[in-house]
Amino acid sequence: MDKMQQAQDFRDESEALYELVKDLTEEQLAAPTAFKGWTIDNVIGHLHVWNYAADLALTDPDAFQEYLTQLRDKTGAGATLAEFESEYIGGLTKHPLVTLWHDYLEGMTERFGAADPAMRVKWAGPDMSVRSSITARLMETWAHGQEVYDLLGTVRQNADRIRNIVVLGANTYGWTFAVRRQQPPAPVPHLILTAPSGEVWSYNEPSATERIEGAAEEFCQVVTQVRNIADTDLKVTGANAALWMSIAQCFAGVASQPPAPGTRVTLQRN
Repeated sequence: MDKMQQAQDFRDESEALYELVKDLTEEQLAAPTAFKGWTIDNVIGHLHVWNYAADLALTDPDAFQEYLTQLRDKTGAGATLAEFESEYIGGLTKHPLVTLWHDYLEGMTERFGAADPAMRVKWAGPDMSVRSSITARLMETWAHGQEVYDLLGTVRQNADRIRNIVVLGANTYGWTFAVRRQQPPAPVPHLILTAPSGEVWSYNEPSATERIEGAAEEFCQVVTQVRNIADTDLKVTGANAALWMSIAQCFAGVASQPPAPGTRVTLQRN
């Protein structure tokens, strides 16, 4: 059986982020990003802890349930998510943390790549397929990676593996409204997006009155809430499309508001 492509896409996106951070100074790793003031250390720790949790859900469901219990006990007692994650990895920071995160990727990729993509696994929210689980890890790696690229003033060179995030974004149109206890308006807007390679990706029924056109990476930025729609060049036509892009959310959890215009941008290098 061929290995699941999404697992390799996750690995490749993680490797791209590793190349960005592996030679940073300790001062740079401790610098706060535009995402809730998280440092690059916080970002890498968050990615590693939840990669590990997803791997547990795949390989040891009982251990994953124990992980969730620890998370709920700690946060229920007042700890922040970042505090829980730091404690879970023994307070590891800087380059030892980067190494821990990076070294774990190879085995995890192999395990997901060899698994049945349709098998169901537990998660903090609803159960999901193995394919959806590793796609979510790719999405989170890409999304949290953006605040690191932004802080370092590095313009990201995307690859067509972001199509996984485009599909996730398209598929969570209804979720964006459901998490806000709203009825998703019909019709679903037509997506016409240009991939990093120049290929054109189209989703949903064609429509001249409800559509979103532009760069696929900017659509990904909006649905992962790393950019406000006003800070992109996406062309948005129709009330449904405009409303969706103003609140789009492709990730699980409670309803989350996009960043304010101008607050999530690639900083200029000094």
